[in-house]
Amino acid sequence: MPRPPAPAVRPAAPPAREPLYRIVKAEVTRALRQGQWAPGQSIPSEAELALRYHVSPGTVRKAIAELAAEHLLVRHQGRGTFVATHAEAGVQYRFLRLTPDHGPVQPLQRRMLACTRERASAAVARALELRSGDLVIRVQRLLLADDRPVVYDDLWLPGAAFRALDLARLQQHQGTMYRLFETSFGIRMIRAEEQIRAVAADAERAQALAVPPGAPLLWVQRRAFTYDDRPMEWRHGWYETSAHHYRHALN
Repeated sequence: MPRPPAPAVRPAAPPAREPLYRIVKAEVTRALRQGQWAPGQSIPSEAELALRYHVSPGTVRKAIAELAAEHLLVRHQGRGTFVATHAEAGVQYRFLRLTPDHGPVQPLQRRMLACTRERASAAVARALELRSGDLVIRVQRLLLADDRPVVYDDLWLPGAAFRALDLARLQQHQGTMYRLFETSFGIRMIRAEEQIRAVAADAERAQALAVPPGAPLLWVQRRAFTYDDRPMEWRHGWYETSAHHYRHALN
């Protein structure tokens, strides 16, 4: 008996081509990561980038729009497009959402408590994608509103990237910590992810925040990332919210 003919084999579908604007977006991001344009510096015009990447200005415009929406770039009407920086007034406190219940938002005062070197615990290593026992920098500080403590921060940074960081440097710096990381260590925090939970103040946090033990606090655990989704900070913050709230706008 003759064998039935083998079923026809369909050729594999060609892989979907990446949209051009995403290719341009990836190339601009690579240039940012490599430091071709420093934070606060203007990037080439859309026409110049279109020539560089051999695409239309509209393709570049769409890529730039996405990078601006992701806070990697900032557009200034009539001036051009700039690399986002934590020195920019509109973004320097982008990751701090503590807002007073009444009155305008005011910059919080900082009190640095400690900056020490230690070996990463399993939890810290996992959060920062290091190996247990790797060197990390631990920073503890208070944020105050009108000399009243409202945030106690305990954070860890990869030791290799922040080896020269010490308490004196933190105390001398006048801007935000993320601005210091950007200008002195070449580390720009691009995005962060947070977990938020209501907790009762333990003895250490109660003393730091001048509240009774067991007082309600908001606990915020944050991982902040630089380019290529590399985690560069793991932070635990305890927020005293009797006169403040945590504000997050949903777009």
